[in-house]
Amino acid sequence: MRFAVEAWDPEYGSPMEQELIDARTPVDAEVELGEAVWRPVRPDGTVAPEASLLFVDGVRRVEAHVWVTAPPSDGISGASHQGICASYAAGVVRCDGRATVETARTARGVFCHPDGAAAISTRHGEFVLHAVPGEDPARLILALQAAMGRLEVEVATAAGPTSPVIVDGPLRDGQHRLGFVGYVKTHRTRYGAPFVGDVVASLAPGERTPLLCIGGPRPRYSWYLRLPGPPVHPWSGIVRLEIAAEVPVSEAAATADRLALSLPAYASTPHKDTRAPQNLFPIAGLERQLRHRLGDRHLILRGLRDAAARAEVA
Repeated sequence: MRFAVEAWDPEYGSPMEQELIDARTPVDAEVELGEAVWRPVRPDGTVAPEASLLFVDGVRRVEAHVWVTAPPSDGISGASHQGICASYAAGVVRCDGRATVETARTARGVFCHPDGAAAISTRHGEFVLHAVPGEDPARLILALQAAMGRLEVEVATAAGPTSPVIVDGPLRDGQHRLGFVGYVKTHRTRYGAPFVGDVVASLAPGERTPLLCIGGPRPRYSWYLRLPGPPVHPWSGIVRLEIAAEVPVSEAAATADRLALSLPAYASTPHKDTRAPQNLFPIAGLERQLRHRLGDRHLILRGLRDAAARAEVA
């Protein structure tokens, strides 16, 4: 039996789902090259890499699971609802020969049903109320993820785009603008006909696919790029990038070429990162900085317990 061991730490899931789901929006794979000549693209010597790039990312951490009880009404005890208290942060790092963290913002929130809920003040900051309809744990985590995503949009919007802005994941609301590039490390959706996947599997490090145009309310150009690293399996080291489809195809292709030359230089290595090579080293460094800014989780948990004790006495 032949098999390959994925380089990614399994705690982060897998960079590729076992079975990709077909895209729900129309995909035009022939905006740059026709199917008959669809092939790996390697930028030629006339293309220069980007001199400066901005990378945006966020981190989150659940600090505690809580139960929020509504005040009694007419002598009847109020209902209790499950929630979570969490810290999250987002920041921007500029790479132009050196890596410099330009912006870093942290926030804390309590995510729960609004019935009887309010912000929680602790000695380590206030956990702002985020009302969530229902108390399913998965829904609470999605609400936390959405809040972190909004913070990423805020720091990304404030950052540029004097240089291309590489944002973690697909482009979100507020990021469909010139200069913003979505950087997708994990693959769940199949875009285009089977020949697209065949070309993706044949890419060499530093090569990209031709452009795809993904339709929908906010069309975007997208392409796949293989980063350098051990060839574990046909999709190892593959990332997908996307930009708003508001520029001519030739300009979008030029952007794809410049990034094909630029991003491999930032690829991480397995002995330093368990999500190599897709978790680019500026992003990994930014994540470490942001996690540090979240504070000591034991102190934060103690602060939440103290706040709960004060509320009980009151």
